[in-house]
Amino acid sequence: MAFAGIRVGLVGPLPPPAGGMANQTRQLAELLQSAQAQVTLVQTNAPYRPLWVGQVPGLRAVFRLLPYLWALWRAAGRSDVLHIMANSGWSWHLFAAPAIWMARVRNVPVVVNYRGGEAAQFLQGAQAVVRRSMAASAGLLVPSAFLQEVFARFGMPAVIVPNIIDLARFHPRGAKAAQSAHIVVARNLEPLYDNSTAIRAFQTVQAQWPQARLTIAGSGPQEAALRQLVTDLGMQDCVRFTGRLDRDAMAVLYREADIMLNPSLADNMPNSVLESMASGVPVVSTDVGGVPYMVQDGVTALLVPPAKPEAMAAACLRLLNDAGLWARLQQAGLAEVQRYTWAQVAPLLVAHYRQAIQTK
Repeated sequence: MAFAGIRVGLVGPLPPPAGGMANQTRQLAELLQSAQAQVTLVQTNAPYRPLWVGQVPGLRAVFRLLPYLWALWRAAGRSDVLHIMANSGWSWHLFAAPAIWMARVRNVPVVVNYRGGEAAQFLQGAQAVVRRSMAASAGLLVPSAFLQEVFARFGMPAVIVPNIIDLARFHPRGAKAAQSAHIVVARNLEPLYDNSTAIRAFQTVQAQWPQARLTIAGSGPQEAALRQLVTDLGMQDCVRFTGRLDRDAMAVLYREADIMLNPSLADNMPNSVLESMASGVPVVSTDVGGVPYMVQDGVTALLVPPAKPEAMAAACLRLLNDAGLWARLQQAGLAEVQRYTWAQVAPLLVAHYRQAIQTK
């Protein structure tokens, strides 16, 4: 295998909670190990010890940062390359930047794997700081052409290495059942993901398809408000909140779905969109950030403006009322996700690892 013998220090979050970056970090570690790489994991969201520390602002930062820095020091000493899963905001300053400079001190090359749909806003205010850190790294990897263009605007070249989808786990159930109208949302319950728009869109759909039902899989600070919205709209009997599901439970849920809604106000390359397509579930998504770079409107998904529940509802009804369109989007989505398999991504990643190691 191309990765055999390469010692990789992988820095990033791990489930729980089972978010997009955490799932990608865990999956990448598993795939690298299966390809005979030697992987040392450094978890950026390790549990607080003792647990009560997590309830004390300030103190909890110290209790997480010091063990993290020690883990970085040890990982850098036993790695040929450090692969950092990076994000915007405080995540960059607290986890990504220290890892880059720790690797610099220990003379270990770094590849920064940046993710997140709010990169432009972050870089607008922090470009000088980020640029200094990136100058100390061996390369910048991003999962989409969208982020590649964002970083180019700030004078930082990036190379695309797509997200990886496990097609053994996320696979279709087959043809859509007649009159089935199970709609799924799989985003955190946070303002950025605008789940209220999905709920209001579903209200319109349910008025025309009384048998329709909505499942919202996620957790977050807006859960109580969203549950109250469902109650206010009188839809308690047809809307279900599952809480956050692990990847196996999500795969089962996708196979029970007929449409997946992505109502985000900002996004990069949402795994939920790729997982839905891999599961044979047509997607209705807002046309924000990197989403139009990964799907084509009317071909692999239906795209609508953000914060427009009437537009999202109209797209859902198109799919429910047109079995031919539903089938075309399903088949096009299944073909598209073949680009995101480990077999396609692994050669790109190992080439960047080897290039980084050679430039040490």
